[in-house]
Amino acid sequence: MTALLAIGTRKGLFLARSSDGGSFEVEPVRFSSIGIHSVAIDTRGSTPRLLAGIEYGHFGPSVMWSDDLGETWEEATTPPVAFPERTATALARVWQLQPSPSEPDVVWAGAEPAALFRSEDRGATYTMVDGLWDHPTRPQWQPGGGGLCLHTVIPHPSDPRRIGVAASAVGFFRSDDAGATWRPSNKNIRAPFLPEGAQYPEFGQCVHKVAQHPATPERLYLQHHFGVYRSDDFGDSWTDIGSGLPSDFGFPITVDLDDPDRLFVLPLHGDVDRTPLGYRYQVFRSDDAGGTWHGHSAGLPEGPVHASVLRDAMSAGPAGVFFGTRDGEVYGSADAGETWSLIARHLPDVLCVRAAVL
Repeated sequence: MTALLAIGTRKGLFLARSSDGGSFEVEPVRFSSIGIHSVAIDTRGSTPRLLAGIEYGHFGPSVMWSDDLGETWEEATTPPVAFPERTATALARVWQLQPSPSEPDVVWAGAEPAALFRSEDRGATYTMVDGLWDHPTRPQWQPGGGGLCLHTVIPHPSDPRRIGVAASAVGFFRSDDAGATWRPSNKNIRAPFLPEGAQYPEFGQCVHKVAQHPATPERLYLQHHFGVYRSDDFGDSWTDIGSGLPSDFGFPITVDLDDPDRLFVLPLHGDVDRTPLGYRYQVFRSDDAGGTWHGHSAGLPEGPVHASVLRDAMSAGPAGVFFGTRDGEVYGSADAGETWSLIARHLPDVLCVRAAVL
């Protein structure tokens, strides 16, 4: 068994491999000095495919893929993700790459400014989903601190007609007709910065990340700017599950693939300086779908640490739980967060982390 860890940073892509449960070995950088804002490991089919949303700087953003585990990379001859001329919009970044669990060759891409793109050739070329771009609420969408970015794509694992997306600071939207139409799905998510009586808007919530377990597709977990929430009806309504946390502000949220009731967050100091709570990394785990929480830090530095963890820089899967920091360290746990070990250090600013077993 080989575990592959893909680490996207401000200056390049790093791959780390582990064989038969051994230590991860970090390989030399790919795309040196190029920002990697999104990465996916597509294990569908007989040949794994790596996908990377890159930012060439002067040459702009693009998506590249590799079918030999990162040895060589390819790019479509025309811009793979591009806004139609009618939008009068240019692509800023690709923030999310998400293979569909229910359609063999489909890959979804979330872009900035907030838009959804669909690929039917395993991520080589993409077409914009018009229904979301043309949503009547779009003129009122406002960017969050990280821009107007569509950062989360949640395809239903068995019904390709159903898909959810989250954008900052727009909220969660869902479609039940393969993206033709969309509706805001933010009921009970509080926006305390709004006046009294208007703190539960239809849209405009600052959603940081949404996670799902394929065994319980109706249940979603959401890290908000002002709380942590769970939905048991694919976003139709939400329940606050953050009361047991020492801080309900954070960016990432992820679910253990071995247990749909087990999820992980990394609380931060909110809008003060967005550093780890108590100036040390603590991953909080719930084993009862957010009913109770317990912090775990064995093996993590005692501190003080001042580097944050971004929304896509935490991942859970068959290979374990992993997170990367803005000061270039990557940690992993093989026991559901009970203990942690250092995988890499002195990397550039970590933007995204994905893991898979090959």
